[in-house]
Amino acid sequence: MDRQPRGLALISGGLDSRLGVCVLRDAGAYMEGVCFETPFFSAASARQAAEQLRLKLHVVDFTADEIALIKHPPHGFGGAMNPCIDCHATMIRRAGELMRERGFDFVSTGEVLNQRPMSQNRQSLGVVEKDSGLKGRLVRPLSAQLLEPTIPETEGLLDRTKLLALSGRRREPQIALAAHYGLVDYPSPAGGCKLTEEAYGRKLRDLMEHEGLDDLRLVRLLNVGRRFRLPGGASVILGRDARENAILADRRAGADVLLYPPAGVVGPTALVPAYATPLTAADRAAAEQIVFAWSRGTDVAARDPFLSCQIR
Repeated sequence: MDRQPRGLALISGGLDSRLGVCVLRDAGAYMEGVCFETPFFSAASARQAAEQLRLKLHVVDFTADEIALIKHPPHGFGGAMNPCIDCHATMIRRAGELMRERGFDFVSTGEVLNQRPMSQNRQSLGVVEKDSGLKGRLVRPLSAQLLEPTIPETEGLLDRTKLLALSGRRREPQIALAAHYGLVDYPSPAGGCKLTEEAYGRKLRDLMEHEGLDDLRLVRLLNVGRRFRLPGGASVILGRDARENAILADRRAGADVLLYPPAGVVGPTALVPAYATPLTAADRAAAEQIVFAWSRGTDVAARDPFLSCQIR
Protein backbone atom coordinates (compact mmCIF):
# COMPACT_ATOMS: atom_id res chain seq x y z
CA MET A 1 0.00 0.00 0.00
CA ASP A 2 1.27 3.49 -0.78
CA ARG A 3 -0.02 5.43 2.24
CA GLN A 4 1.76 5.95 5.55
CA PRO A 5 0.48 3.69 8.36
CA ARG A 6 -0.77 5.45 11.49
CA GLY A 7 -0.11 3.92 14.90
CA LEU A 8 -1.12 4.76 18.46
CA ALA A 9 1.51 3.63 20.99
CA LEU A 10 0.86 2.89 24.65
CA ILE A 11 3.51 4.92 26.46
CA SER A 12 4.44 3.93 30.00
CA GLY A 13 7.57 6.06 30.02
CA GLY A 14 9.90 3.08 30.26
CA LEU A 15 12.61 2.28 27.73
CA ASP A 16 10.70 -0.47 25.93
CA SER A 17 7.71 1.72 25.06
CA ARG A 18 10.09 4.41 23.76
CA LEU A 19 11.98 1.89 21.63
CA GLY A 20 8.71 0.57 20.21
CA VAL A 21 7.92 4.03 18.85
CA CYS A 22 11.40 4.35 17.34
CA VAL A 23 11.19 0.94 15.64
CA LEU A 24 7.77 1.69 14.16
CA ARG A 25 8.93 5.07 12.91
CA ASP A 26 11.85 3.31 11.22
CA ALA A 27 9.26 1.02 9.64
CA GLY A 28 7.60 4.10 8.14
CA ALA A 29 4.69 4.62 10.54
CA TYR A 30 3.35 7.93 11.79
CA MET A 31 3.06 7.56 15.57
CA GLU A 32 1.18 9.25 18.39
CA GLY A 33 1.12 8.11 22.03
CA VAL A 34 -1.48 7.42 24.67
CA CYS A 35 -0.95 7.01 28.41
CA PHE A 36 -3.21 6.46 31.39
CA GLU A 37 -3.16 7.91 34.88
CA THR A 38 -4.88 7.09 38.17
CA PRO A 39 -4.17 7.66 41.87
CA PHE A 40 -2.14 4.43 41.63
CA PHE A 41 0.29 5.49 38.91
CA SER A 42 1.39 8.76 37.36
CA ALA A 43 1.69 9.92 33.75
CA ALA A 44 4.81 11.99 34.54
CA SER A 45 7.27 9.52 33.00
CA ALA A 46 5.10 9.11 29.90
CA ARG A 47 5.03 12.88 29.45
CA GLN A 48 8.83 12.98 29.72
CA ALA A 49 9.11 10.18 27.15
CA ALA A 50 6.76 11.98 24.74
CA GLU A 51 8.83 15.14 25.04
CA GLN A 52 12.03 13.19 24.38
CA LEU A 53 10.51 11.49 21.33
CA ARG A 54 8.67 14.63 20.13
CA LEU A 55 5.53 12.53 20.19
CA LYS A 56 1.99 13.86 20.44
CA LEU A 57 0.55 12.35 23.64
CA HIS A 58 -3.05 11.68 24.66
CA VAL A 59 -3.46 11.41 28.46
CA VAL A 60 -6.53 9.44 29.61
CA ASP A 61 -7.98 9.35 33.14
CA PHE A 62 -8.16 5.63 33.90
CA THR A 63 -9.34 5.88 37.52
CA ALA A 64 -12.90 4.56 37.09
CA ASP A 65 -11.67 1.64 34.95
CA GLU A 66 -8.99 0.70 37.49
CA ILE A 67 -11.30 0.81 40.49
CA ALA A 68 -13.85 -1.36 38.67
CA LEU A 69 -11.10 -3.92 37.99
CA ILE A 70 -9.90 -3.85 41.60
CA LYS A 71 -13.45 -4.60 42.76
CA HIS A 72 -13.94 -7.43 40.24
CA PRO A 73 -10.73 -8.61 38.50
CA PRO A 74 -11.73 -11.25 35.91
CA HIS A 75 -8.22 -12.75 35.90
CA GLY A 76 -7.44 -12.12 39.56
CA PHE A 77 -4.58 -10.25 41.18
CA GLY A 78 -0.82 -10.52 40.97
CA GLY A 79 1.32 -10.59 44.11
CA ALA A 80 -0.59 -7.69 45.69
CA MET A 81 -3.75 -5.81 44.66
CA ASN A 82 -2.65 -5.54 41.04
CA PRO A 83 -5.06 -6.83 38.36
CA CYS A 84 -2.28 -6.59 35.77
CA ILE A 85 -3.69 -8.73 32.96
CA ASP A 86 -7.14 -7.10 33.13
CA CYS A 87 -5.63 -3.65 33.56
CA HIS A 88 -3.45 -4.01 30.50
CA ALA A 89 -6.28 -5.44 28.39
CA THR A 90 -8.57 -2.59 29.40
CA MET A 91 -5.92 0.01 28.59
CA ILE A 92 -5.50 -1.52 25.15
CA ARG A 93 -9.29 -1.59 24.68
CA ARG A 94 -9.48 2.11 25.60
CA ALA A 95 -6.59 2.81 23.22
CA GLY A 96 -8.49 0.88 20.55
CA GLU A 97 -11.49 3.17 21.01
CA LEU A 98 -9.20 6.15 20.47
CA MET A 99 -7.61 4.38 17.49
CA ARG A 100 -10.98 4.06 15.74
CA GLU A 101 -12.09 7.55 16.72
CA ARG A 102 -8.92 9.19 15.35
CA GLY A 103 -8.44 7.00 12.28
CA PHE A 104 -5.31 5.07 13.30
CA ASP A 105 -4.50 1.68 11.82
CA PHE A 106 -3.17 -0.09 14.89
CA VAL A 107 -2.27 0.12 18.59
CA SER A 108 1.26 -0.76 19.68
CA THR A 109 2.94 -1.62 22.96
CA GLY A 110 6.54 -2.02 24.09
CA GLU A 111 6.00 -5.55 25.40
CA VAL A 112 8.79 -8.08 24.98
CA LEU A 113 7.89 -11.76 24.82
CA ASN A 114 8.87 -13.61 28.03
CA GLN A 115 10.34 -10.53 29.67
CA ARG A 116 7.89 -10.89 32.56
CA PRO A 117 7.08 -14.51 33.37
CA MET A 118 3.45 -13.92 34.39
CA SER A 119 2.17 -11.07 32.21
CA GLN A 120 4.30 -11.29 29.07
CA ASN A 121 4.39 -14.99 28.26
CA ARG A 122 2.78 -16.07 25.00
CA GLN A 123 -0.49 -17.14 26.67
CA SER A 124 -0.90 -13.88 28.61
CA LEU A 125 -0.17 -11.80 25.53
CA GLY A 126 -2.87 -13.75 23.71
CA VAL A 127 -5.38 -13.24 26.53
CA VAL A 128 -4.73 -9.49 26.56
CA GLU A 129 -5.18 -9.26 22.80
CA LYS A 130 -8.42 -11.24 22.86
CA ASP A 131 -9.91 -9.41 25.86
CA SER A 132 -9.01 -6.00 24.46
CA GLY A 133 -11.06 -6.62 21.31
CA LEU A 134 -8.08 -5.62 19.14
CA LYS A 135 -7.19 -8.99 17.68
CA GLY A 136 -5.02 -8.38 14.64
CA ARG A 137 -4.66 -4.66 15.34
CA LEU A 138 -2.27 -4.93 18.28
CA VAL A 139 1.36 -4.61 17.22
CA ARG A 140 4.26 -5.51 19.51
CA PRO A 141 7.18 -4.24 17.44
CA LEU A 142 9.99 -5.43 19.73
CA SER A 143 8.88 -9.09 19.45
CA ALA A 144 6.73 -8.99 16.30
CA GLN A 145 8.76 -11.55 14.34
CA LEU A 146 8.15 -14.13 17.08
CA LEU A 147 4.38 -13.55 17.09
CA GLU A 148 1.59 -14.05 14.57
CA PRO A 149 1.53 -11.45 11.78
CA THR A 150 -0.90 -8.61 12.43
CA ILE A 151 -3.38 -7.08 9.98
CA PRO A 152 -1.16 -4.04 9.26
CA GLU A 153 1.61 -6.49 8.29
CA THR A 154 -0.54 -8.76 6.12
CA GLU A 155 -2.10 -5.74 4.41
CA GLY A 156 1.35 -4.37 3.59
CA LEU A 157 1.13 -1.28 5.80
CA LEU A 158 4.01 -2.48 7.99
CA ASP A 159 7.10 -4.29 6.72
CA ARG A 160 7.53 -7.26 9.09
CA THR A 161 11.24 -7.47 8.31
CA LYS A 162 11.75 -4.05 9.91
CA LEU A 163 10.23 -5.21 13.20
CA LEU A 164 12.24 -7.09 15.83
CA ALA A 165 12.45 -10.53 17.48
CA LEU A 166 13.42 -9.74 21.08
CA SER A 167 12.62 -12.26 23.80
CA GLY A 168 13.52 -12.86 27.42
CA ARG A 169 14.68 -10.76 30.34
CA ARG A 170 18.10 -9.68 29.06
CA ARG A 171 18.32 -5.89 28.72
CA GLU A 172 21.46 -5.69 26.59
CA PRO A 173 19.55 -5.59 23.25
CA GLN A 174 17.37 -2.73 24.48
CA ILE A 175 20.37 -0.82 25.81
CA ALA A 176 22.10 -1.22 22.45
CA LEU A 177 18.96 -0.03 20.66
CA ALA A 178 18.74 2.99 22.97
CA ALA A 179 22.29 3.94 22.00
CA HIS A 180 21.43 3.45 18.33
CA TYR A 181 18.46 5.82 18.61
CA GLY A 182 20.30 8.33 20.79
CA LEU A 183 18.13 7.73 23.87
CA VAL A 184 20.42 8.55 26.76
CA ASP A 185 17.92 9.69 29.39
CA TYR A 186 15.46 6.97 30.37
CA PRO A 187 14.39 5.38 33.67
CA SER A 188 15.69 2.05 34.93
CA PRO A 189 13.16 -0.81 34.89
CA ALA A 190 10.68 -0.40 37.74
CA GLY A 191 7.04 -1.08 38.45
CA GLY A 192 5.82 2.44 39.06
CA CYS A 193 2.37 1.16 40.05
CA LYS A 194 1.35 1.37 43.70
CA LEU A 195 -0.94 -1.61 43.27
CA THR A 196 2.07 -3.93 42.98
CA GLU A 197 3.35 -2.89 46.44
CA GLU A 198 2.29 -5.22 49.25
CA ALA A 199 2.12 -2.48 51.91
CA TYR A 200 -0.01 -0.27 49.69
CA GLY A 201 -2.17 -3.27 48.83
CA ARG A 202 -2.92 -3.85 52.50
CA LYS A 203 -4.06 -0.24 52.89
CA LEU A 204 -6.21 -0.48 49.78
CA ARG A 205 -7.84 -3.72 50.88
CA ASP A 206 -8.56 -2.24 54.30
CA LEU A 207 -10.22 0.79 52.68
CA MET A 208 -12.24 -1.43 50.35
CA GLU A 209 -13.49 -3.57 53.24
CA HIS A 210 -14.53 -0.59 55.39
CA GLU A 211 -15.29 2.66 53.55
CA GLY A 212 -15.28 1.20 50.03
CA LEU A 213 -13.62 2.64 46.93
CA ASP A 214 -16.34 4.97 45.66
CA ASP A 215 -15.03 8.04 47.51
CA LEU A 216 -12.07 9.00 45.32
CA ARG A 217 -10.87 11.47 47.94
CA LEU A 218 -10.17 8.58 50.31
CA VAL A 219 -8.56 6.54 47.53
CA ARG A 220 -6.18 9.42 46.75
CA LEU A 221 -5.41 9.85 50.45
CA LEU A 222 -3.92 6.33 50.47
CA ASN A 223 -0.74 8.03 49.24
CA VAL A 224 -0.63 10.25 52.33
CA GLY A 225 0.35 9.51 55.93
CA ARG A 226 0.24 6.55 58.29
CA ARG A 227 -3.06 4.73 58.77
CA PHE A 228 -4.70 3.15 61.80
CA ARG A 229 -8.07 1.49 62.30
CA LEU A 230 -10.04 2.38 65.44
CA PRO A 231 -12.09 -0.23 67.36
CA GLY A 232 -15.37 1.34 66.23
CA GLY A 233 -14.40 1.02 62.56
CA ALA A 234 -13.25 4.54 61.69
CA SER A 235 -9.75 5.09 60.32
CA VAL A 236 -7.08 7.58 61.39
CA ILE A 237 -4.70 9.11 58.83
CA LEU A 238 -1.62 10.58 60.49
CA GLY A 239 0.59 13.12 58.71
CA ARG A 240 4.29 12.20 58.55
CA ASP A 241 5.61 15.72 58.02
CA ALA A 242 4.49 19.33 57.62
CA ARG A 243 3.57 18.83 53.98
CA GLU A 244 1.29 15.88 54.75
CA ASN A 245 -0.21 17.69 57.74
CA ALA A 246 -1.19 20.50 55.38
CA ILE A 247 -2.65 18.04 52.86
CA LEU A 248 -4.81 16.40 55.53
CA ALA A 249 -6.07 19.76 56.75
CA ASP A 250 -6.90 20.76 53.18
CA ARG A 251 -8.68 17.48 52.37
CA ARG A 252 -11.02 17.54 55.36
CA ALA A 253 -14.66 17.43 54.23
CA GLY A 254 -18.15 17.13 55.69
CA ALA A 255 -18.27 15.32 59.01
CA ASP A 256 -14.56 14.44 59.08
CA VAL A 257 -12.74 15.04 62.36
CA LEU A 258 -9.36 16.79 62.34
CA LEU A 259 -7.10 16.48 65.38
CA TYR A 260 -4.11 18.68 66.22
CA PRO A 261 -1.67 18.24 69.12
CA PRO A 262 -2.40 20.57 72.05
CA ALA A 263 -0.39 23.73 72.66
CA GLY A 264 3.20 22.96 73.64
CA VAL A 265 3.28 19.60 71.85
CA VAL A 266 4.91 19.20 68.44
CA GLY A 267 3.26 16.38 66.54
CA PRO A 268 1.22 15.24 63.57
CA THR A 269 -2.18 16.28 62.31
CA ALA A 270 -4.67 13.42 62.21
CA LEU A 271 -7.68 13.14 59.91
CA VAL A 272 -10.54 10.82 60.88
CA PRO A 273 -12.75 10.52 57.78
CA ALA A 274 -16.49 10.34 58.42
CA TYR A 275 -17.53 6.70 58.78
CA ALA A 276 -20.86 4.85 58.85
CA THR A 277 -21.28 5.49 62.58
CA PRO A 278 -20.41 8.65 64.57
CA LEU A 279 -17.03 8.79 66.30
CA THR A 280 -17.47 7.52 69.85
CA ALA A 281 -15.76 9.04 72.88
CA ALA A 282 -13.64 5.88 73.18
CA ASP A 283 -12.54 6.09 69.55
CA ARG A 284 -11.78 9.79 69.89
CA ALA A 285 -9.60 9.02 72.91
CA ALA A 286 -7.86 6.25 70.95
CA ALA A 287 -7.23 8.66 68.06
CA GLU A 288 -5.73 11.19 70.48
CA GLN A 289 -3.42 8.54 71.90
CA ILE A 290 -2.19 7.81 68.39
CA VAL A 291 -1.44 11.50 67.87
CA PHE A 292 0.45 11.69 71.17
CA ALA A 293 2.37 8.49 70.41
CA TRP A 294 3.87 10.11 67.30
CA SER A 295 4.47 13.52 68.89
CA ARG A 296 7.85 14.89 69.95
CA GLY A 297 9.57 18.00 71.29
CA THR A 298 7.96 17.79 74.72
CA ASP A 299 7.76 15.06 77.35
CA VAL A 300 4.37 13.91 76.15
CA ALA A 301 4.38 10.90 78.46
CA ALA A 302 4.46 13.19 81.51
CA ARG A 303 1.61 15.43 80.29
CA ASP A 304 -1.49 16.20 82.31
CA PRO A 305 -3.66 13.04 81.91
CA PHE A 306 -6.63 15.27 81.06
CA LEU A 307 -4.79 17.03 78.22
CA SER A 308 -6.66 16.61 74.93
CA CYS A 309 -6.04 17.23 71.26
CA GLN A 310 -7.59 20.21 69.54
CA ILE A 311 -10.49 19.03 67.41
CA ARG A 312 -11.82 20.85 64.36
